[in-house]
Amino acid sequence: MVPVGRYRHFKGGEYEVLGLARHSETDERLVVYRPLYGDGGLWVRPVAMFLESVEHDGRTVPRFAPLEHAG
Repeated sequence: MVPVGRYRHFKGGEYEVLGLARHSETDERLVVYRPLYGDGGLWVRPVAMFLESVEHDGRTVPRFAPLEHAG
């Protein structure tokens, strides 16, 4: 669904997707990722939101674009 690996956020930051998780109450699928800059930490975002496109500088772009193939 969302391969592990490195992604670039539309605002420029790089992130590493570590895997998928499931919300314990709603069963919603969540992407588990961490920034590759700053203090790090782990973050989660719904799969649909991670994969959606956004408007940026007058263009439609992916919120997170893969930088490499997952292995």
